[in-house]
Amino acid sequence: MNPLRTSCIDRARNDVQDSLVIGAGINGAVAAAALAGHGTKVTVVDKGDFASFTSQESSNLAWGGIKYLENYEFSLVWGLCKSRNRLMDSYPTRVREIRFFTSIAKGFRKPRLLVFLGALLYWFMGRCRTKPPRLLSVSAIRKEAPMIDTTRLAGGVEYSDCYFVDNDARFAFGFIRKVLQKGCNAINYMELVSAEWESGIWECILHDHLSGDDCRIRAKTLVNTAGPFVDRINGMLRIDSPFKHIFSKGAHIIVPRIGKTERVLTFFASDGRLFFMIPMGRRTCIGTTDTRVDREEAKPTDDDVAFLLANANALLRLEKPLTAADVIAKRCGVRPLVVKKEAKVGQADWTALSRKHEIDIHPECNLCSIYGGKLTDCINVGEEVTGIIQSFGVHMFDSLASWYGEPSIQKHSRFESECAKAKLDQEQAARLWRRYGSEAFQCLEAIRHDPKMGAKVLGDFLRGELHLIAEREMVVHFEDFLRRRTPLALTMHRASLKCDPGLAETAKILFGKRGAEEIARYFG
Repeated sequence: MNPLRTSCIDRARNDVQDSLVIGAGINGAVAAAALAGHGTKVTVVDKGDFASFTSQESSNLAWGGIKYLENYEFSLVWGLCKSRNRLMDSYPTRVREIRFFTSIAKGFRKPRLLVFLGALLYWFMGRCRTKPPRLLSVSAIRKEAPMIDTTRLAGGVEYSDCYFVDNDARFAFGFIRKVLQKGCNAINYMELVSAEWESGIWECILHDHLSGDDCRIRAKTLVNTAGPFVDRINGMLRIDSPFKHIFSKGAHIIVPRIGKTERVLTFFASDGRLFFMIPMGRRTCIGTTDTRVDREEAKPTDDDVAFLLANANALLRLEKPLTAADVIAKRCGVRPLVVKKEAKVGQADWTALSRKHEIDIHPECNLCSIYGGKLTDCINVGEEVTGIIQSFGVHMFDSLASWYGEPSIQKHSRFESECAKAKLDQEQAARLWRRYGSEAFQCLEAIRHDPKMGAKVLGDFLRGELHLIAEREMVVHFEDFLRRRTPLALTMHRASLKCDPGLAETAKILFGKRGAEEIARYFG
């Protein structure tokens, strides 16, 4: 058993919690971090691993929603741009500006100049915090992005947004880390199976998917952040909500790096929607699809892969076309889109739906539920939930330290100085700080004590990092590490990963005697 997880379970069951947060995707992680940062006793649980559903399947972009300008959703874009800028300021090493190189075909539904004016408006709505947009001629595209097929182009537009340097699930886990650092509880593989509101307390029964046991957790308030499963949880609790979710499936594929550009190549796919080719180090992420589905679970189909490959090949000028053999990994999830409960959403209406969130509040039983939402807007969600829980009568205080964001510039500078003394190169130092924040000092100390801890074991992960992850990040299964704490499952061929000489040592550090069992479990 994982000692950190066991201690969280013991604390949660032995004391009445101020809040129990159901679901540890980005909404649940950020809600729990905000509540913990304001001094409440909070426990956040998930039936799977942290950020193991929708929050691990995004395009890894923190963007202000430029596409919503076409539907005149100016207030939404204004708010999302503000949220994006806040992430840039609060997470300078984890959220960075990136240029989007957008190609516009001849006969496109909007003139090229109008698209540029839209990008200019977007820049102003973003408070001019990024580099300004640029109108691109066909010759400029040929020169600067020779991999793009310009045969059918009228020109293009270049503008800026942001991206998560590490994967989306890693960013979400940063909020789980905040919860744990505050002495509160985060428990993965723990599922809510029943809950009753009795005498001002939620009496909750949860099933531990690892031990097979049930446990009781009592909480003054309940926060339903189960993502696509919010409706199911509310149905179990007999809560009548004015909202509901409808689902859109989005699939991506990861292929070897396309060209040498550090820009996001942006097109309009054959179905008319935005289509991205996003740099991921030595790889490129291509997506996304937009297919209406009726269930919360979704998997990429052969048709999804064929659609993505066909559009990529039609839009690029490659030495040889991309094929299914080039696909290193696939990612696929559902977007939970919030609508009014009585809404009848047709095909045209559905494709225009935005990712804004709504919060359903039930003060009569101290419950709130979050519908919809975007990674970009996560800090606002945390602050809104904090205000709601406080309105339920839970005592809070304002900490001198912010509940979100990276550690101070002074701490970062001290870490860089200590890394230089330990002869750790700048790239390694930057990577450690970005991944672990102030906990990177522990890894650095291990390396100073034993230089072998500074050796790479799997991918670019150091031996000291693996020990830190094993101790602090509640990795239960190999997939938790390979897919969410790191991007290795997305950037390494599965066959290469299986044959990597560092795999066995990694498994031993993370799981001890269960190492071989976890390798077998992952590779099936």
